[in-house]
Amino acid sequence: MPRATPWAWVPPQVAAIALLVGTLAGCGYESHELFPQDVHTIAVPIFQNRTFYRGVEFDLTEALVKQIELRTPYKVTDPGRADTIIQGAVVRVDQRRLSRRAQGGVPQELEVEITVDFEWRNQTTSEVLRQRRGYTAVGRYVPTDPVAEPFEVAQHAAAQRLAEDIVSILAADW
Repeated sequence: MPRATPWAWVPPQVAAIALLVGTLAGCGYESHELFPQDVHTIAVPIFQNRTFYRGVEFDLTEALVKQIELRTPYKVTDPGRADTIIQGAVVRVDQRRLSRRAQGGVPQELEVEITVDFEWRNQTTSEVLRQRRGYTAVGRYVPTDPVAEPFEVAQHAAAQRLAEDIVSILAADW
């Protein structure tokens, strides 16, 4: 008696559809971000800071440089040698209480929101490649015991998120 193949129970139409779907699934789709190919270098001067919170501009600029080097094909260089430049300003830093202790009403968890304006410009043509106004990100911290985190924990988290988001915005428009 001939032995049945493991797929003998599958109707031919179902097998054909499964083969088609399997073939189309590998049609060259890639999940990485696409960046403009005519750009090779980018300058990232320290963002301006229009708030009373000192140091946030340095934290954001450092995080942005690291994200560009990590996730893009661009080399970060000084403004005199770069094809493009990202310039921006920290325009607002807000804190909000998310929770408080039942005894005494002391803030338990706080949220820091950083808002920036920035533009990415081609230095040769002066064309604005990307621009955003009022772009925000948040970070959280617990200032009370037993955790007792400083404000800078939330500032750093918000700066990291902003840097990640800005690099995603640099990706090519669809």
